[in-house]
Amino acid sequence: MVRKSWFFTPGLLLLIFVLSGCPKRPPEPVIIEKLPFENPMAKILKAFSAADSLQAKASIRIDMMRSGQETNFALNGVILYQKPDQLRILGYHPFGMGVFDALYKNGEFLLLSPLQKRAYTGEISEFDDLMEMAGVQVTMERAPGGQIPNRIRIELTEKETRVDLRLKEISLNPFLPEDSFWWVVPEGVEVRPLAQFLKVKRRK
Repeated sequence: MVRKSWFFTPGLLLLIFVLSGCPKRPPEPVIIEKLPFENPMAKILKAFSAADSLQAKASIRIDMMRSGQETNFALNGVILYQKPDQLRILGYHPFGMGVFDALYKNGEFLLLSPLQKRAYTGEISEFDDLMEMAGVQVTMERAPGGQIPNRIRIELTEKETRVDLRLKEISLNPFLPEDSFWWVVPEGVEVRPLAQFLKVKRRK
């Protein structure tokens, strides 16, 4: 009995090994390639490039977190575009008071906040790294069959701010006066570098 048991045990182990097959190799790690950062302004201009010019009204919603509290603003707006690289977005309080004026022209970006009496300006191409750190992202939607986006969402992750623009009454290829893209610093407004607006929180 002892001899039979001695032969049986290795045979059983060999059978189990054959039936179970060779040990499986651990799965190779999946390498996720990070897509290069795309300048948000370049992305918007590209989306509008199907038209030579554009004029539209917009409903604008701004959501932001401040001291742990969420604040929302609903504004009216106007969007102007002239090919290839001029874009202006103006936001108004429903009663007509100007809230912001954002202008991009020939590579320079200007942002005016009349209520704060403050403006920011700079060559936007110099701030790709800073915008990536600040988590600036742009997503757009088009109506079925449309060539121009009818919704633009801008998110500044580090500043906990989202801007949602819904375009309406879109006019393609209208004549836009030259002064549509002029910008003069109002009296009493402090002009600061764009980097101060885009600055990110210090990471712990």
